[in-house]
Amino acid sequence: MQDSNADKPSRTWTSSLRSLLGLVMVAMLIVVSATLVGLDYRRARSAAIAGAEDNMDAFVGRLVDRLGALSGDTSALVSLVASVANSFLVPPPERMNDKVAVLREGIARSPHIDGVYVGYPSGAFFHVVDLESAAWRMALDAPRGAAIAVRSMERNDQGKPFDRILFLDASGLQFAERRAHSNGFDPRTRPWYRAAVNGKAPVAIGPYEMATTGNLGMTISQAHRGNPQIVIGADVVLDTITDFLSRERLTDDSVSFVLDAVGRPIIHSDSTMMRRIMASKGRDRPVAAPQEDGLIESIRRNPPPAGKATLVEVGNRTYLVTVAPLESALLLSGHRVVVAAPLDELLATANETLLQGLAVSGAVVVVAVLLALVLAHLITKSLNQLTDSANRLQDLDFTTPIDVSSHVAEISTLNGAMNKARDAIFTFALYVPKELVRKGIESGHFGGRAAWRQEVTALFTDIYDFTTISEGRSPEEVVAMLSEYFDLFSEVVAAHDGTIIQFHGDSVFAMWNAPVADTRHAEHACRCALAVRERLEAFNAAQRAKGLPEFRTRFGIHTGTAVVGSVGAKERLQYTAMGDTVNVASRLEGMNKEYGTSVLASGAVVAQCKDMVKFRPLGIAKAKGRSTALDIYEVVGAVSTVNTTEAGTAA
Repeated sequence: MQDSNADKPSRTWTSSLRSLLGLVMVAMLIVVSATLVGLDYRRARSAAIAGAEDNMDAFVGRLVDRLGALSGDTSALVSLVASVANSFLVPPPERMNDKVAVLREGIARSPHIDGVYVGYPSGAFFHVVDLESAAWRMALDAPRGAAIAVRSMERNDQGKPFDRILFLDASGLQFAERRAHSNGFDPRTRPWYRAAVNGKAPVAIGPYEMATTGNLGMTISQAHRGNPQIVIGADVVLDTITDFLSRERLTDDSVSFVLDAVGRPIIHSDSTMMRRIMASKGRDRPVAAPQEDGLIESIRRNPPPAGKATLVEVGNRTYLVTVAPLESALLLSGHRVVVAAPLDELLATANETLLQGLAVSGAVVVVAVLLALVLAHLITKSLNQLTDSANRLQDLDFTTPIDVSSHVAEISTLNGAMNKARDAIFTFALYVPKELVRKGIESGHFGGRAAWRQEVTALFTDIYDFTTISEGRSPEEVVAMLSEYFDLFSEVVAAHDGTIIQFHGDSVFAMWNAPVADTRHAEHACRCALAVRERLEAFNAAQRAKGLPEFRTRFGIHTGTAVVGSVGAKERLQYTAMGDTVNVASRLEGMNKEYGTSVLASGAVVAQCKDMVKFRPLGIAKAKGRSTALDIYEVVGAVSTVNTTEAGTAA
């Protein structure tokens, strides 16, 4: 048996020359450009991350150097006093001048030292304070001109403890002294004393909030070589470290902070976080954040390996994080410094390079494709222009002339035919409203002779005493006035989502909810009538200025079911609406003469938009040719949107 498919023509794949050239050229250039851009981006990304890692390592190194400098200066002073200054082997008030001279010189050379003190096994205490701190000046009520305060805890002849405070000026001369009852302070109970007593090497305590100044600080203390139960201590203010962390940022949103051995933040580059940390600490106790942020919590749960940059996801952001132990400095020894920078900010330059590369590649693709397709474009250019002209004709756009010049005879002939078709359709559009045709095509209602039942709102208008006006004017004047009048109507009806079905003499038949659906058709028809009436005031003012008669227009509006569709002969169709609804609207227009009104609407209209339009009831009347009575209303005005909203809210 013969195969039934043998006689069927085989389908071959076809495409235009321009499409083939464009497809091949675009594909080749995209592959090459994407490869080059991708390689360049990977190289820039790797360079950015490597540079960030180097900067992070350098940052950690600078931090360690700063801590080392602070540790070195402070421990050197403490070690000097503990090893050489024998004047401290006796408690105050013995050899006070020698003690003051040594500590005053040390404080002057180390501005980061808040104060230096000595604790004795008897409970005696000796303390030299730098009065540059406003907190110390206030706490000690220092007199004007005092640069150094010397505090000592001594006993009087009866063995009762008391506190002595000496005030020295900038040259070291004592010029004031004050005594007070002992506050019960015992240096032997303090952490700095207990950590260093009977030891040989300096130790660091903290960080903690200093009791008097409230600053973040640490203490370096060491036992005296001559008597290991005598401990010398120095308070180091860490403001320079916090300032360094806050100032040295890799990017705008990068952060750095120091974690203690259990993962609690003690120093943070962010001022807000630092205030939270400081607010959570107890006096002379290590500080901790009351509520850690996501980055700190993530590092605490999954500590990155030390000395190696790691990507950490926090929320919807990725950070490049480096964690390094602080081992080379006495201060903060055993703690960890964390440097974190958002990856998007680190890669900003690489991303910008990527975008530039993509832009350049895109430009190259566009230029190459244009050059490759120029010949094919010239061939199809005229046809595309004619296609555009045909599309404009479909949209009933007659503003752009069809002028396609070509050396191809067939295209020139087609251009002439398109111009003739344009002129014919343009002439036709003068007699059939363009908006009606456009809306009918969009709604799918223009498909031959067909009709259906549809709820609509019909509006009929008529000019009062138009016959008399026409008799007193030339036909040319009448046509000119009516044309301007109808232009006004066309604009207002279109603005209120309606469709003009027909101009008949001086009358206008407009309809809503067909051919395009409109859920507020009754309201829009009423608002349209009111808007036309308002526009007619300006129209009539212009008429009076020209010495022409005024147009007094009457409106009839009714809502109901009508037979809507295209009716007529095979070769001549008209889109219209028929039925009682249309007749009632026409009769309402004529009934304005009886009531002395200009806009009448039926009860069916009022039922649909009584909250949006103001009506005045006129009672019940019978329309001509209709047996059933109607509720008649005058359309008075429209309710503003603001008032409607307020009424709905109040309800």
